Amino acid sequence: MFRSTDELLKDGVAALKLNSEEERMLEGMGGQTAKKAMELLVAIGEVMGAERMVRVTSAQVSGVSYGNIGDAGVEFLEEWAGNGAKVVIPTTLNPCGMDLERWSEMGIDDAYRSKQIRIIDAFMRMGVSATCTCTPYLVGNHPKYGEHVAWSESSAICYANSVIGARTNREGGPSALAAAIVGRTPMYGLHMEEGRRPTVIIDVEAEVRTRHDFSLLGYAVGRRIGTGVPLFVGITRADKNQLKIMCAALAASGGIALFHIQGITPEAWRYQPQGLDRIQIGASDLEECREVLSSEGDPDLCCIGCPHCSLEEMEEVARMLRGRRVARGKALWVWTSKAVRDEAERAGYVREIEEAGGRVFSDTCMVVCPLEKAGFSHMVTDSCKAAHYVPSTARMRASVADLREAVAMVVEP
Repeated sequence: MFRSTDELLKDGVAALKLNSEEERMLEGMGGQTAKKAMELLVAIGEVMGAERMVRVTSAQVSGVSYGNIGDAGVEFLEEWAGNGAKVVIPTTLNPCGMDLERWSEMGIDDAYRSKQIRIIDAFMRMGVSATCTCTPYLVGNHPKYGEHVAWSESSAICYANSVIGARTNREGGPSALAAAIVGRTPMYGLHMEEGRRPTVIIDVEAEVRTRHDFSLLGYAVGRRIGTGVPLFVGITRADKNQLKIMCAALAASGGIALFHIQGITPEAWRYQPQGLDRIQIGASDLEECREVLSSEGDPDLCCIGCPHCSLEEMEEVARMLRGRRVARGKALWVWTSKAVRDEAERAGYVREIEEAGGRVFSDTCMVVCPLEKAGFSHMVTDSCKAAHYVPSTARMRASVADLREAVAMVVEP
């Protein structure tokens, strides 16, 4: 039951003002699923002190892997789909728990597969595009600068806010789905100008050149500050793939959903590096992260693609494998979206990787799939996010290394 405006003001909570269309949805005039979606979003808005809702142009929904949401999640999604829920804005999905075509090659059993297919079917009945990826901006869900969106995958949120300059809070899967159904979300946090201002200055004293360096930098900063909006000083160049992997690390070791880099990211010009606490990050901080994330022993699985590989990254892996073979008893698994995989197939990169003994999977990733079912014991990766989560999600050892070094650990000498 929702409190009245007078009750909210009495308790010192900002009243959430709804327009006439939003009021009608809350009253059920747009259907029961729209009513439930509005109830959820209004409750969040009240808790967070939002004064109004804001229209969003796209959504990206997490909570797609059966391993994450279980039977209760399947039932929730099927109930909403069965009650006629439909999204009203372009909406894409986070990675699910398996490659939708090559699931058996991952060690997935038919029971898991059938539950995962039910999840995908429920989303599709609601009008959600089954582009199961953590990089929606690479497959057509690319907002414009300043647009408000409702995204829920942590690295995609950070990328949208920081690299694109769109505006989204860290939505949960249900709230992102609710926003997709009603086309709006509460206006607070990173949707507001004041929520996007830097809270700390990061003086980068380490040399960062490779994607792995940027991943280590993000992980180090997340560990150090936890949350907030860092303004990076001292980075002279960075491409989108480097920023993509840094976003993932910042969100994994901390709760960072937005950063600025002087001279690189689109909103950084607004802010001067003064008047805030300063933190220095040097080579020793990056090395400490490498040690924290690395286990003893010889890896038997190399995973590349957290976040999902871009076409350029697929080409790089293919190039590294030319004239080489994955060693017996070891494996190289590359993860990407279905759309990028299709492009990579046309370009010949998938063929090169798989002829060398590697495998290219789409729709899923090493973090949300039941990786333990594949029978490996120690994963090496160039992604700090993957190494952060896999020991708990898959109960296997993990290590981090630069891409070239990681690949070399699983190929023949």
